[in-house]
Amino acid sequence: MRYFITGATGFVGGAIARQLAAAGHQVTALVRHTDRAHHLARLGIALHPGDITDKESMRAPMTGADGIFHVAGWYKIGSKTPALGKKINVDGTRNVLELMRELRIPRGVYTSTLLVFSDTRGKLVDEATHYEGPWLSEYERTKWMAHTQIAEPMMKEGLPLIIVLPGLVYGPGDTSSVRNLLIQYLKGRLPISPQKTAYAWGHVEDIAEGHLLAMEKGRPGERYILAGPTHTLQEALAIAEQITGINAPRLHPSPALLRRLAQIVRWIEPILPLPEFYRSESIRAIAGVTYIGSGKKAQRELGFTARPLEEGLCETLLHEMKLLGIRSKRI
Repeated sequence: MRYFITGATGFVGGAIARQLAAAGHQVTALVRHTDRAHHLARLGIALHPGDITDKESMRAPMTGADGIFHVAGWYKIGSKTPALGKKINVDGTRNVLELMRELRIPRGVYTSTLLVFSDTRGKLVDEATHYEGPWLSEYERTKWMAHTQIAEPMMKEGLPLIIVLPGLVYGPGDTSSVRNLLIQYLKGRLPISPQKTAYAWGHVEDIAEGHLLAMEKGRPGERYILAGPTHTLQEALAIAEQITGINAPRLHPSPALLRRLAQIVRWIEPILPLPEFYRSESIRAIAGVTYIGSGKKAQRELGFTARPLEEGLCETLLHEMKLLGIRSKRI
């Protein structure tokens, strides 16, 4: 089969591209900078220069594809350039899906996110859940717009698209704020972990496999939550301590305290440059929030499975420790 993929130089998209190539498929990847994608070319993946914000740059490489994976997205939380969220997540998605329709591509998988439901407030949401705001970040808002105002209406009009909604994705090779948090922990620079904050933890290789299963077995017009096991951040860091021997944070501020801190930081950040991890939006996004969902539909219809956090986190932390030159005290 011949597949076209956006976002192949990213974390999740790269894992999907590798799995497709390993399965013997012909893969064409849209990349903004081909000189940064030699690792894909070495796998036999065809590289085509282009950008999802430039619709015509995708027409030639997408033509004749048996299916497309639209994975590319802007995922920064606490960013100083939030306008990119709409340009990439909303307008870019419109370009990809309109072109899929024009070229009559028979099948597509779009990578949404569990964050379109924002803070689930302890509830395990499923595919029947609908949410209309408010939002804790521009990432949530723009991904929700792409999901509900672009992808779903086009599916209702007959576009043979399947939507997948991963939860928190982790693993070796991550470049998101999740990796930054783990690095700060490994360096002993993470003083706190908030109370109640919880995620559906999905290892990147499992999430990538879920995309391939959606392409193969998913029903067009349906959406599937690709949710790994639910753990609070405190639980995850306690597991990390057992793996590494490095102490997890002992201070656990309440959600109310963190929300007040976010308000204070919001006043400060216009005049004092702060790293994304410490900006007000980033603080709000971890203040006792839960981004959790049920993966039962994906398990039942696609055969999706996710490894235990203990297994995936062990691999991830040992990978990062090797890069940092830190030796585990336990293993």
